[in-house]
Amino acid sequence: MIHELSGDLLLSKAHAIVHGIAPGDDWKTGLARALREACPALYKDFRHFCRQEAPKPGGLWAWEGVDPNGRHVRIVSLFTQEPPAHEGGHPGRAKTEHVNHALHELKKLAEREKFTSLALPRLATGVGGLEWQHVEPLVRAQLGPLPIPVFVYTRFQKGLAAVEPAAGHTTTR
Repeated sequence: MIHELSGDLLLSKAHAIVHGIAPGDDWKTGLARALREACPALYKDFRHFCRQEAPKPGGLWAWEGVDPNGRHVRIVSLFTQEPPAHEGGHPGRAKTEHVNHALHELKKLAEREKFTSLALPRLATGVGGLEWQHVEPLVRAQLGPLPIPVFVYTRFQKGLAAVEPAAGHTTTR
């Protein structure tokens, strides 16, 4: 069940918040920066993971923790972009095949861990440089069949909590 929403993804009540990044990304812009600022431990653990595992585009990394307000959060980072050419460099562009593979991995994770809902932005369309018209069909194909609400935040509105429909409601669009 895919629901298109407007609002602030960081205020989502979804079981997991999903975003796209590059392996070894410094999380300096966009949603990644907002997540880094909201959950410093998330970024620290991500850096450690990248140094230990050398992840590749098309995979994912899942993290659970507590935000500064004491709220339990689960963040799933999808590796949709090419890694930076060097430490501290700018991440490469996203590729639809990376997005598709990462979404497939997300679908498997959501099924295995019995997620009750997901919230994500228009993946790979910011720093990643892809057009939503190319990414949206991948999101729908991979996540649409899940029996849980998938909230796609198509328009960012800082500080505004979107009304996220409960499971069993009809899909928008």
